[in-house]
Amino acid sequence: MNKLGSIRRIGFISSYLLLACLSFSLVAQQITDTIAPESASGISNPITPKNSQNSLKPVKKFIVAAANPYASEAAYKVLEQGGNAIDAMVAIQTVLGLVEPQSSGLGGGAFLVYYDAKTKKITTFDGRETAPFAAPNDLFMSDKTTPMKFFDAVVGGRSVGTPGTVKLLWETHKRYGSRTWRSLLKPAIELASKGFIVSPRMANAVVNDQSRLETDEDAAQYFFPEGKPIQQGNVLKNPNYADTLSLLAKHGGDYFYHSGISQAITKKVHGAKNSGFLAQKDFDKYQVIERPAICSDFRQYQVCGMGPPSSGAIAVSQTLGILESFDLTSLSAKDPLAWQLVAEASRLAFADRGLYIADPDFITRPKGLLAKKYLSSRAKLIQPLKAAKEVSAGVPDEVKAANYMQGRSPEQASTTHFVIVDNAGNIVSMTSTIENGFGSHLMVKGFMLNNELTDFSFPPTYLSGEHRGQTIANSVEGGKRPRSSMSPTIVFKNQKPYLALGSPGGSRIINYVTNVLVAVLEWNMPLQEAFDLPHITNRFGTMSVEANTFAQTLIPEFEAMGYSVSSRDLNSGLHGVLFTDEGMVGAADYRREGQVLGQ
Repeated sequence: MNKLGSIRRIGFISSYLLLACLSFSLVAQQITDTIAPESASGISNPITPKNSQNSLKPVKKFIVAAANPYASEAAYKVLEQGGNAIDAMVAIQTVLGLVEPQSSGLGGGAFLVYYDAKTKKITTFDGRETAPFAAPNDLFMSDKTTPMKFFDAVVGGRSVGTPGTVKLLWETHKRYGSRTWRSLLKPAIELASKGFIVSPRMANAVVNDQSRLETDEDAAQYFFPEGKPIQQGNVLKNPNYADTLSLLAKHGGDYFYHSGISQAITKKVHGAKNSGFLAQKDFDKYQVIERPAICSDFRQYQVCGMGPPSSGAIAVSQTLGILESFDLTSLSAKDPLAWQLVAEASRLAFADRGLYIADPDFITRPKGLLAKKYLSSRAKLIQPLKAAKEVSAGVPDEVKAANYMQGRSPEQASTTHFVIVDNAGNIVSMTSTIENGFGSHLMVKGFMLNNELTDFSFPPTYLSGEHRGQTIANSVEGGKRPRSSMSPTIVFKNQKPYLALGSPGGSRIINYVTNVLVAVLEWNMPLQEAFDLPHITNRFGTMSVEANTFAQTLIPEFEAMGYSVSSRDLNSGLHGVLFTDEGMVGAADYRREGQVLGQ
C-alpha cells in the first residue's frame, strides 16, 4: 500500500455513514463567493445540427465544440466549405454574441491560444479590454476607505472598458484567415435578421436579471418586448445587431473603433446613470497584443495557455506543478484525499495569483513562479487530510513579497469558451467574455457592453496595516488590462497536440480546467466523463462542492479535515477536443447548451 493510500485510510469514517448527519457550516465568504453567477442549465438545443458528436465517435477531418448549437453549426459549415480554424472562429464568435448575449459579444474581450500546424508553433493573442486613459485610480471606491458594492460598480458606464473582441477577430483573420471577412459574418447577420429561437439559458438569464436590464432603454426594449421578458422558444430578431455586422462586413473590423459605433458606445457610457470614462482616444489607441504562450511541463505533457494579464496559465501550471509531488494516479475522482490535495495546491496557486499577477505592461511578475524547485517547496506545505488554516503567497527568486499587495477583484462566470480544429490541424482555443451576466447591462447597436473593469481590485492601495498606502498590482490605471482567470489551454504530448480545452466560470475557471487535466492526464478518464465530474473547487479556503451531485457525499470527510464547505451551483461551460490514435473526440459541458460537431 503506498503512503498516500495508507494516510487516507487512517481515521476516515465512511461518507455514506455520515451522510445522515450531514450539516452545512457556512462561514463568511470571499467577495467572489457572495455574488451569484449565471445560473446553470442543461443541454436543450433549440436546433438539431447534423453530424452531432452525441456518440463521441472520433472524427478525422475537423471538429468544433462551442456553447450554443447555432454557433457550432455556423463554424461547421465554414470548415465543411474549406475554411480554416480562424475563419470558423469569426463565425462562432459573432453568432455567440447574438444567441448568448449574457456571456460574450462585440462589446467584450477575449484571449486566444492558437496552434499553427504548419509551423508547429503556439502563440497567444490578448484581446482583453483596457481601462480608459481617464479612469481614476479610485474608480470603484465610494470614499477613501470604502469600496463600492459590486452591482453598484457594475451597472452603468463606470465599469465599461475598451472592447477587444472585434479587434482580435479582425487582426487574426487578416493574418491567418482564408475566406472573406464578409462571408464569415453572414451567418450571424442572417440569424439576427430572420430571427433565432431563444434558448432556455438565455430566457432564464433575462428573467433573473430583469431589474438591471430594465435600467437601460435599449436593453429593455430588446429583452422585454411589450414589457414582458422574452420566453424560451420565442423567435427573436435583432436588426440593430445585423446592421452593425453589415457595417463591419463592408468596412472591416477596424471600423468598429473609428466610426459611429465607437461614438455610440462612448455616448452610452457617458450618458448612463453611473457614467464612465471611455473616450474615442481609448478606441484609437487600442491594440491586440500577441504574447508568448506560458508553457510548463507536467509529467510527460506540456501544458500551454494564456499568460498575464490572465492568471490562468500560471495558476493552472502552478497547481499541477505542486501536485507533481503527490501520487495522484493511486487515487480516484471519488477519493476525498485526491480532492484535498488538489484543493490545497489550488489555494497555494491562488495566493500567488492574488499577489503577483496583473497586466505585464504595468507589473513585472516574479520569474520563478513556475520553477520546479519553487513548486516542490510549496508542495511541502500541504498536509494530506488536513486543511491549512492559512495560506499565503510564496517568495520565488529574490522577489520581496512586501512589494506586492493582495487586491479585491470579484470575477464573474458570464463567459464562453470554444475549441476548433481544422482540416490542416490548426487549433483555436478561445475564451471570450463580457464579465458579469449581460456585462454592464448597457446595450448599444444590438450588443451588450462589458463590465470588465470590475476585474480590477476595487481598493487601489492597501487600506490598513503595515503596508497601508502601497499600490496593489491589479489596481486601476489608465490603459491597463484587468487581471483575468480565463484559461484557454492546449496540451502537448511528445510535441504533438493532445488536448485543447477551456471554460467560463469566473476565477473558478482555473479550478475547472485543472480538475479536467487531473482527470484526463492522471486518471486516463475520457474527456466527456471528465467534464461530467461533479465540481469540487477551493480558492481561498472554502471547499465548494456542486449541489445535487456525488460531491455532496464527501462533505463530512472534508469537514473532518477542517474545511468550511459550501454546496452550490458551480457553473462551468467546459468545451474541448482530445486527440487520439483513432481521431479527434470532442466534449461539451452538460451544464450549458453546447454542441460538438465534426467530420
